[in-house]
Amino acid sequence: MISFTTLCLFLIAVLALQLSPGPNMAFVVSHAAAHGTRAGMAAGAGIAAADLLHTLFTVTGISALVAAWPPSFDLIRYAGAAYLVWLAIKAIVPQAKAASALRAPVPVPAARIFRMAMLNCLLNPKALLFFMIFLPQFVDAGRGKVSLQLAIFGGIVAVVALLFNGILALCSGMAAGLLKRASGSRVPGIGLAAVMLGLALRLVFLDRPQAA
Repeated sequence: MISFTTLCLFLIAVLALQLSPGPNMAFVVSHAAAHGTRAGMAAGAGIAAADLLHTLFTVTGISALVAAWPPSFDLIRYAGAAYLVWLAIKAIVPQAKAASALRAPVPVPAARIFRMAMLNCLLNPKALLFFMIFLPQFVDAGRGKVSLQLAIFGGIVAVVALLFNGILALCSGMAAGLLKRASGSRVPGIGLAAVMLGLALRLVFLDRPQAA
C-alpha cells in the first residue's frame, strides 16, 4: 500500500509540525499548567480526536466543500475566536471567586477539557485546510485506494499528536507543580485565560492561506 520511504517522510514531517509551537501546543501546556498533568493529557486526547474528525472530513470530501464556500474561513475563525474568549471567561471567573473566598482552585473535569480541546481544534480553519492540503501530498494513486491512504495518514497524525501531547502534558504538569509549590500561587486560571485570549486574537487576525 504505502511505501516505506513515503511513510518515513510523512512521519518526519508530522514530528516536525508537532515540534513547531502552535495553538495546540499552547492549549495543552496551559491546561496542564493550570489544572495538572491529567488535564493536559485530556486536552491532548481531544486534539487527537479532532484530528480523526478532520481526517474523516477530508476523506469524505466535507472539508473540500466547506473550503469551497468563500465565507467559511471567516465564519469558522470568528466562531473559534468567540469560543476561546468564552473559555477564557470560564477559566478565570470560578478561580477568582475561589481565591477571594480563600478556597482551593475549582477543578475542571477531564471530560470537559477533552471536549473543549476537540471543539477548539475543529473551529480552527487552518487545521481544516491543513488536512485537506497536507495529507494528499503523500498519497500515491497507483498504490491503492486514495481514501484508505488518506485515512491511514490521518490516523498517524492523530497517534503522533496523542503521544507528543501526552509527553508535553506530563512535562508541563510536573514543571507547573514545582512552580506552584514554590510560589504558592492559587489562581492558575489567570494564566490559562491569558493564553485563551491570545489564541482568540490569533484567530481574529489570521489570514486565509493562498493555497486554500
